[in-house]
Amino acid sequence: MENTSKWALITGGTSGIGKELANLFAKDQYNIILVARNQNELDSTANELRTSGIEVRTIAKDLSKMDEAKALCNEVNVPIEVLVNDAGQGVYGLFVDNELERELDIIHLNICATVILTKHFVKEMVARGSGKVLNLGSVAGKLPGPWQAVYHATKAFVLSFTSAIREELNDNGITITALLPGVTDTDFFNKAGMNESKAVQDKKAMADPAVVAKDGYDALMAGEDRVISGLKNKVQVTAANLMPDSAVAHQLNEQQKPVTQEKQ
Repeated sequence: MENTSKWALITGGTSGIGKELANLFAKDQYNIILVARNQNELDSTANELRTSGIEVRTIAKDLSKMDEAKALCNEVNVPIEVLVNDAGQGVYGLFVDNELERELDIIHLNICATVILTKHFVKEMVARGSGKVLNLGSVAGKLPGPWQAVYHATKAFVLSFTSAIREELNDNGITITALLPGVTDTDFFNKAGMNESKAVQDKKAMADPAVVAKDGYDALMAGEDRVISGLKNKVQVTAANLMPDSAVAHQLNEQQKPVTQEKQ
């Protein structure tokens, strides 16, 4: 596939699912703008991607800060054919115990930055009559999640937001796709302080981020509305749709509470 004149912008593209998505875009000869907080990680990932013969630019931004998210939009001076909103964070713990500022940062990153970037680049896509957006949702967005109440809620926003603007843009040549992974073998859980959760004790049950990325990439390129990655996650979401939210929340509470509470 020859796409050397096309640019993809990927946030959170230096690790996990975002990095695997960057590899797929590079393989298909998209030029890439990588966005993350750490310049050293950006440089390292960019050098890896350049071995595919593409152009890679890096922009270091903390997208949990709204002024930096807005500044990013102004610093991009090439037409973005594909926007990937991958950057996201969570925090583990009871809502009453977690720090408010940490949770607000998560809302700013997972929700506000996604809205800011999507609005800016979709306006440009509509003017051109072409473009694609991939938003990283989660099966968490379909399930109320004790011990990650704010994170699950932000992903519910992402799913609703993606579906709504996809419908609005239906006649404009723009497609918006949501990728819904489940528990995936990335650094997300370590950063969220979630290593004691029962949900992440079985490392072998975690999805491979490369497989999740491929599911998302294929759905994006096919113009699909959303894809749930993994049979287990599809079954979980289908079952949850048949249960009251209170029952789902109780089930998730049992799955996500710390292992130290398992016998209490």
